[in-house]
Amino acid sequence: MTMTARQIRTFFETLQTRDPEPKGELEYVNPYTLLVAVVLSAQATDKGVNKATKALFAKADTPQKMLRLGEDGLKDYIKTIGLYNSKARNVIALSGILVRDYNGGIPRTRDELVKLPGVGRKTANVVLNIACGQETMAVDTHIFRVCNRTGLAPGKTVEQVEDKLEEVVPREFRRHAHHWLILHGRYICKARTPLCAECPVYKVCGYKEKTA
Repeated sequence: MTMTARQIRTFFETLQTRDPEPKGELEYVNPYTLLVAVVLSAQATDKGVNKATKALFAKADTPQKMLRLGEDGLKDYIKTIGLYNSKARNVIALSGILVRDYNGGIPRTRDELVKLPGVGRKTANVVLNIACGQETMAVDTHIFRVCNRTGLAPGKTVEQVEDKLEEVVPREFRRHAHHWLILHGRYICKARTPLCAECPVYKVCGYKEKTA
């Protein structure tokens, strides 16, 4: 079942009431460190990334400092994170590009961001949403699951779900929509055992196998 426009509004009104200003769980100190943290978070947990980057960002919180740290130095900080070799290579490469082409800042468009090493569409959308205040929909595995399971924005691919969200999410909820959806998927609408009895949007959810 696909949610109706009224149900979608109720869905987001409910989540907004519970958490008016949702925040991402990755820790960062500026837009650059946010970009690095999101790149490092691919196939890793936010908790694991935060543990590694606390000391890293105290040492290198700009692309210039990261370049001085170097790839081997960076690896020493992030070796507890999966795929750390390729991630270190990407972070150093993107830092060089930021220094060379953006005076150490970060691009403000998705087309520019996705050209950076290790930066895909989801990463770009997260950075644009959090650092730049843009109304982007960063579809990760949690959002993909929630959107298909509930009938909010069903789609067979991440791109289809993102496009559907762009179409159906009311304007006043677009700024925080992806955070509400990520947190809902992470803590309530879990992959194996959704906590339907604790779900605040249970009544508008179209999941056929509700457990409550």
